[in-house]
Amino acid sequence: MARKRTPMRKIQEVLRLHVQAKLSERAISSSVSLSRSTVSKIITRAAAAGISWPLPTDMDENQLDSLLFPIPQGRPRNCDEPEWTQVLNELRIKGVTLQLLWMEYKQANPDGYQYSQFCERFRLWRKKLNPAMRQIHLAGEKMFVDYAGPTVPFIDRETDEILTAQIFVAVLGASNYTYVEAHPAQDVESFIKGHVHAFEFFGGVPRLVVPDNLKAGVRKADRYEPILNRSYQEMVSHYGCAALPARPYTPKDKAKGEFGVQLAERWILAVFRKRRFFSIAEINETIRELLAQLNEKPFQKLEGSRQSLFEATDRPALQPLPSLPYEYAKWQHCKVHIDYHIEAGRCYYSVPYSLIGQEVEARLTQNTVEVFLKGKRVASHPRLHYRGQAQTDPLHRPKSHQQHGEWSPDRLISWGNSIGPNTGILVERIMQKYKHPEQGYRSCLGLLSLSREYPVERVEGAAERALIINSPSYASVKSILKTGMDHTVLSLMEDEQVTPGHDNIRGASYFQTKFLN
Repeated sequence: MARKRTPMRKIQEVLRLHVQAKLSERAISSSVSLSRSTVSKIITRAAAAGISWPLPTDMDENQLDSLLFPIPQGRPRNCDEPEWTQVLNELRIKGVTLQLLWMEYKQANPDGYQYSQFCERFRLWRKKLNPAMRQIHLAGEKMFVDYAGPTVPFIDRETDEILTAQIFVAVLGASNYTYVEAHPAQDVESFIKGHVHAFEFFGGVPRLVVPDNLKAGVRKADRYEPILNRSYQEMVSHYGCAALPARPYTPKDKAKGEFGVQLAERWILAVFRKRRFFSIAEINETIRELLAQLNEKPFQKLEGSRQSLFEATDRPALQPLPSLPYEYAKWQHCKVHIDYHIEAGRCYYSVPYSLIGQEVEARLTQNTVEVFLKGKRVASHPRLHYRGQAQTDPLHRPKSHQQHGEWSPDRLISWGNSIGPNTGILVERIMQKYKHPEQGYRSCLGLLSLSREYPVERVEGAAERALIINSPSYASVKSILKTGMDHTVLSLMEDEQVTPGHDNIRGASYFQTKFLN
């Protein structure tokens, strides 16, 4: 490894002390903290170059350096420069090494660079390909979010199953103030809750959130026009900020987030690596203790800590929190079925019947379900939580369905009694015939239609006759009215008819004798 060049300031001091002060080499060595041999070489080189003291006023440090340390003139630089772009492409092929490429280069150019120069020149060329731009982060401007690679195992107390917790990390750009939280998964709900809790932890909202391109936040990653997840977009809009996902495969766009993840892995996850946890809440409780120590840890090269820098820079510049925190909502595309209901979250909710066959969007929160058509809300229901349940708003039904829905067994019996006692009994008997009362609604509504076609006295008479003949049905009453049988008097107690005698009729005594013998 080449020795570090002596600073030009010390070289000028050596020349001044030698010429002007006329000190010995030993005295100069002690004065400028250089070895005696180094002082001797500087004086010798200056004499060979004809340099004295004071230096010419128009001579700068570069000119002095070139006079004292001229570039050695070795063999002429007539080597053919390799095609470094081609070398880089070849190195991407599995099994190809820089030494193999140098050997091929030497076969084509026998007078070319030796292996050490070949490697050095390639490394210098490669460094110039992607120069890193130093980013300046304004106070309160950006929050970088990401998930750590390592997970934290914990044991489920009920099943003894070993599960893993995902580690969410959020970092403010100006102060590096960090928030860490454990999640059960990297799903949309956990990702959004991590943002909400981070905003509450910081006590404000930055103007821009820079996430990675995970599916929980970005539906379609794109270098120029990424498409955000609907729920994630709604969350950032609720807090009055914007989301700018990092470009795909460009970790430098979120360097603060990557560094925050590294800090969390070293100063939090590594610290409790040997502990046993039994819940996400227990992990987060431990994280909070270590997180406070991390943010209060003094900087190595700067004054203060993340906590003090946050209080001085980011906190005053953050936007205020909204009055209510964002409530996670899931969006779902649905089609209105023929029964004017949609299926959302494995339950069924009604919408106006005029929307049958149309595509709508359902917004599901913990407690409510809202249905939107082209951005306009058309229905709202309390959310159901058991699979297969249905929620119906009577106003969403057609008029005919609303009227049907208004009938009940008590109302139908009351209507029957308003015509007459026999009609009331007939309605009750019809209801009793079926396992479920609603199965008898149609028959009772048929009787209602007959009361509009015939006088109520005739309907009451027909109901009485239907009861006498033990035929409580709509069809019997209709037939009686149509044939005029309601005008015929029929006694409830008919005369007992005597069975006529015949040789083929054995009688009860025959069977008694047969079974007794």
